[in-house]
Amino acid sequence: MARPIYRYEPNNSNPDRAVGIVLPFNKPLDGRKESQNYASGSINGTSVFVQSYTTEIQSISNLKNLLLTRKGERYMQPNFGTDIYNVIFEQNTDVIRDELEESLTADIEFWLPYIQLSEIDIAGDIDNYAISIRIRYRVQNSNTERVIIVLANENEIILSDLDQAVGRLDLNVVGFI
Repeated sequence: MARPIYRYEPNNSNPDRAVGIVLPFNKPLDGRKESQNYASGSINGTSVFVQSYTTEIQSISNLKNLLLTRKGERYMQPNFGTDIYNVIFEQNTDVIRDELEESLTADIEFWLPYIQLSEIDIAGDIDNYAISIRIRYRVQNSNTERVIIVLANENEIILSDLDQAVGRLDLNVVGFI
């Protein structure tokens, strides 16, 4: 059975209707430092999770979700995700970095066809047993080019993205291995 292809249609016309949930959870979208947590519940009728109201923000969240999911981790979708976690414990060579770049390109093109990749740069730090990945991309029907940086070592995966609206670098520790 073939996977249906969904068409990307920007939805910015109705700001009162959420189109998804922003990742990572409990991170305020407007740049404030404080955010709700699970224990606080909803405040003033708002939801616990930050919701996205545009398809562009949801597309970015979908890309983060894809990058941070290990292949085989998702139930009933064993091919969803990337090989970033697997590469961390491999030899830090040019061959592995080239294979990871090809794998990331194929995964993003297959699962998120509305993300247009401009460039993927992968650099290894042999002394610190780490790898950094810089992905330059554009959401279809958007004029803004964005950058996501993934820093991976044997202890953690850190995801950062350059927030174009505020002009700051936002670092989020996503998970421990």
